[in-house]
Amino acid sequence: MLHIGNHLSSSKGFMHMGKEALQLKADTFSFFTRNPRGSKAKDIDDNDVTAFLKLAKESNFQKLVAHAPYTLNPCSNKIEVREFAYNTMTDDLKRMEKLPHNYYNFHPGNHLKQGEQIGIELIADCLNSIMWEEQQTTVLLETMSGKGTEVGKTFEEIRAIIDKIKLQDKIGVCLDTCHIWDGGYDIVNHLDDVIEEFDKIIGLDKLKAIHLNDSKNDCGSHKDRHEKIGEGKIGLDAIIRIINHPALKNLPFILETPNDHDGYAREIALLRSKFKE
Repeated sequence: MLHIGNHLSSSKGFMHMGKEALQLKADTFSFFTRNPRGSKAKDIDDNDVTAFLKLAKESNFQKLVAHAPYTLNPCSNKIEVREFAYNTMTDDLKRMEKLPHNYYNFHPGNHLKQGEQIGIELIADCLNSIMWEEQQTTVLLETMSGKGTEVGKTFEEIRAIIDKIKLQDKIGVCLDTCHIWDGGYDIVNHLDDVIEEFDKIIGLDKLKAIHLNDSKNDCGSHKDRHEKIGEGKIGLDAIIRIINHPALKNLPFILETPNDHDGYAREIALLRSKFKE
């Protein structure tokens, strides 16, 4: 079965997101842990969580992929920005314990001309400071497109961060199709080679989720502009090959395409119709 969902607004609570996902024929979804452009987090309603966990079990939901706010930069050249990332992610991971055994995804950050190596060290230091042995959440590093001074634009940079993490069983990767395409990985003409390279450098055992997006830009553009499925430069045929690839097909796929409710329903239905069991 294709495990697929999209990004939902968490403003109305988990039960509302769960019901909306079911309306879309999804069996997973993503949500921001707090305001994606700020730091405010809505109080968690324990009754809402309990009701959602019951719904998720009854409906056979797959792992959820929570997303940290875009404003976090654990490798900033400003200590106050790094502290903000540390404090926010610490709080997020504590809150994620209400939804055990799911994923917490974040953009590694921008080194701001300090250099990739310093960026990698600062990101790893942050993660090693906020993760603990008993946590039930797996933290995912998202692959990036390489715009500006982003860290995580290559598999080697992601691997370098992972190598510095103490709790290896708590760290994984979320691969974003638009990001790696824009980053220069040709998943249209050389999907098998890209997956083989990922396995050689990072290891497929670390790949936990996929952001499934088309791209408005050419391969290697380093621009990070998502497009609706089948309407961009990656194209429907390549995306169908991605969801059916033996190394990927059992992972949760999260749509982050520029869409509304009906648009996501159409994309999910389309991709389910193209999935080979």
